[in-house]
Amino acid sequence: MAGSGERARHWQYAELPGVDLLRARYIHKTFVRHTHENFVIAAIAEGVEVFHHRGADEYAGPGALALVNPDTAHTGRAGGPEGWRYGAVYPSPEVVAEIAAETTTIRGTPGFISPVVDDPYTVSLVHQVLRAADEGNALAADTLLRVAVTRLLRLNGGPLPRRDPRTAGARIAARARAVLEERMAEPPTLARLAAEFGTSPVALLRAFRDAYGMPPHAWLTDARVRRARRLLDAGSTPAEVAVAVGFTDQPHLNRHFSRIVGVPPGAYRRERKNVQDARQGLRLPSQAWQTRQLSRRYAPEQKTGPTPPSSATP
Repeated sequence: MAGSGERARHWQYAELPGVDLLRARYIHKTFVRHTHENFVIAAIAEGVEVFHHRGADEYAGPGALALVNPDTAHTGRAGGPEGWRYGAVYPSPEVVAEIAAETTTIRGTPGFISPVVDDPYTVSLVHQVLRAADEGNALAADTLLRVAVTRLLRLNGGPLPRRDPRTAGARIAARARAVLEERMAEPPTLARLAAEFGTSPVALLRAFRDAYGMPPHAWLTDARVRRARRLLDAGSTPAEVAVAVGFTDQPHLNRHFSRIVGVPPGAYRRERKNVQDARQGLRLPSQAWQTRQLSRRYAPEQKTGPTPPSSATP
């Protein structure tokens, strides 16, 4: 994205297990319909983000948060020519459930009710979490994340509805999804998939879209990117991953990965490797490296605007 004015970093902090982090500025970026295994808590700093969510376009501007529950199909794009800048945290369902159990009275699986919440204070908390993670301030990052999630659950939380496949169409969609996941590298056509369950392609398409918010081919692309992320997390190269999940080649993976995750798979893998090295205590022992770190740590501070420090616990 160099030279386009767009930039993004998608990373993890070893001291915040189960949480993905993102800081980005997008102008022309368009996210195709996709889902996340984790919650999305996106704090808008500038511009407007528009995302299609449960049949309607939602708008989140400065001081607002875009909130998406796990496995909920949505898109993303700029609401104006200037694009949008935001920071986001992606806590896992386990992390959110733990915080909810400690700080709320929500029964069942916790989640967010409204996809957009205007709350500049929580927006500030999210950006402070990212800053604390950048600085290696584990205590502040963990504390601020828990405060932010607790506040959002109290303002906009509730139990998520259960998704039991009770109708015949929902049961067929669930079986079709299982087949696609099993045959990800060589999936059947829609007609063959429908024939396996004794239904028509149109009926299967309608049932699948009703159950998962997208047609089977879009769901398969999303599932391939999910599996690609897990393989990259485990250390596989983008070229190896492309073949393993059923993409034609690495450029094919790059295109779809960037349109769903927001960064190319190579950049994503580099950040994951950095986290793995940190967890294993791998550090360059050279004197030059130590000197460089000391110079960064004790360099004169540059004057900035009146942004509160990340360690300021609300």
